[in-house]
Amino acid sequence: MASITLNHIVKKYGDGFPAVNDVSLDIADGEFVILVGPSGCGKSTLLRMIVGLEDITSGDLEIGGKRVNDLAPRNRDLAMVFQNYALYPHLTVYENIAFPLRLTKGQYTDTEIDNRVRNASALLELDEHLDRKPANLSGGQRQRVAMGRAIVRQAQAFLFDEPLSNLDAKLRGQMRTEIARLQRRLATTTVYVTHDQTEAMTLGDRVAVLRRGVLQQVASPRALYDQPVNLFVAGFIGSPPMNFLPGRVDGTDLVLPFVRVPLDDRLRAAIGDRELVIVGIRPDAFEDADVVAQDKRGSGVTFDADVDVTEWLGSELYAYVPFETDAAVQQQLEELDRELDGEGMRTQLVVALDSLSTIRDGDSATLWFDPASVHVFDPESQDSLTRDDEKAAAIDAEAAQARQRATARAKERAAREDATAS
Repeated sequence: MASITLNHIVKKYGDGFPAVNDVSLDIADGEFVILVGPSGCGKSTLLRMIVGLEDITSGDLEIGGKRVNDLAPRNRDLAMVFQNYALYPHLTVYENIAFPLRLTKGQYTDTEIDNRVRNASALLELDEHLDRKPANLSGGQRQRVAMGRAIVRQAQAFLFDEPLSNLDAKLRGQMRTEIARLQRRLATTTVYVTHDQTEAMTLGDRVAVLRRGVLQQVASPRALYDQPVNLFVAGFIGSPPMNFLPGRVDGTDLVLPFVRVPLDDRLRAAIGDRELVIVGIRPDAFEDADVVAQDKRGSGVTFDADVDVTEWLGSELYAYVPFETDAAVQQQLEELDRELDGEGMRTQLVVALDSLSTIRDGDSATLWFDPASVHVFDPESQDSLTRDDEKAAAIDAEAAQARQRATARAKERAAREDATAS
C-alpha cells in the first residue's frame, strides 16, 4: 500500500486544450477516494495518468513518496479494474485471476500462484466458478473476477474506472457493497472513477469533484452535501439535485418565487449588500405542512404551491412544482443545467415528502421548510455565501474517525474468520 500525491497535474492534448488543469490532491495510504463529475470533466484522464496510460503534460505524480512521471505502467505496481472488465474469453476464471502473476515470468511458484488465486476467489465467493469461462458468468461475477485479478497482485493501490456502469441497477447496488466491504478488509489505497454520484456518496472516504478538468472540492460525502463550495458542487451532489431559485432582497425579506423568507442573522451576513442571489434548497428540506409537528411550524416558513406531477416511490413521494425563474440569473442556471447533463426542459421545484403524504397531481399543497436549510450563492462567482468552513472541517474529521473504526472492525472480523477457517 502507498499514498498517491498529485502536484499541479496538467494534461493537454494536441490542440492545447487542458483536459486536466492544475489538479493537486493528496490520497493517504489506505484511503478510498472517488473522482466524480459529469461526462468529459477529466476524471478518467486523471486516473489514466496515475496508472501511466496517459502522459503528464506538467506537474508531479508521486506514489509512496517516489516520483513516477516517467515510469512505465508495469513498474508503478498499481492494479486497475476497467469498465469492460478486460477478461480473456478463452481462459477460465482461475487462469484469468492468475494471469498477472504468470506474466512475472517465474517470480512466483505454482504453489504461490494457487494460494493467491484461491484466497482471492474465497474472498470474492468465486470458488465454485473457477473452472468456468467468462461467457458463462453473469455481469456481477465477471466484475468480481476482474477484481480478483487486481487483488492477487497485492499492488500498492487499486484503480477503478467506472467498474459498475455496465451492470443493471440492482446489481450495481450489490456490487457497491462488495467493493466497500473488500476495501475495508484489505485497507488498500483506492482511486475510483464514476459519473454516478450515488456511488460517490456511498463508497468514498473522500470525494473529489471535477468540472472541466478543474478540481472544485475534495471532502467527505456528507461535507459535500451539507457544505458545498459552489453552485456546481451543490448541483452535482445529491439525488434529486438541489433546487436553485432566484432570490431578491426586499427590506427584511428574501423573496423567492413562492414565498418570502425572513432574513435571519445568518442569511443577512451571507448576502451582504447584494440585491439578487441564487438560493439553493435540497428537496428533502421540505415537508408537507399538514404533517409537520406544531412545535416545528413556528420555526419554519410555510407556503402554498400548485403541484404539477407527483411520483410515489414507496419510501418517498416526489412532488414537482413549476415556476418562472428571474431573467437576471436564467442564463447562469441554464448553463449549469447543461454542465450537469440536464435537459433544461423546465424550471421546477422538486420536493421530497414522506410517503404518507396525501398530496397528489394537481393539488394545491401547503409546504414547510426551515430557513436554516437554505444555501445562498453569488450569481457572478457562483461561490457559496453560506458555507461554514469550521462545520465542514468538523464533518470531515468525524467521517475520518468513523472510517477508521469501520476499517478496524473489518480487520478484526477478517482475523476471526481466518482463525475459524484454519
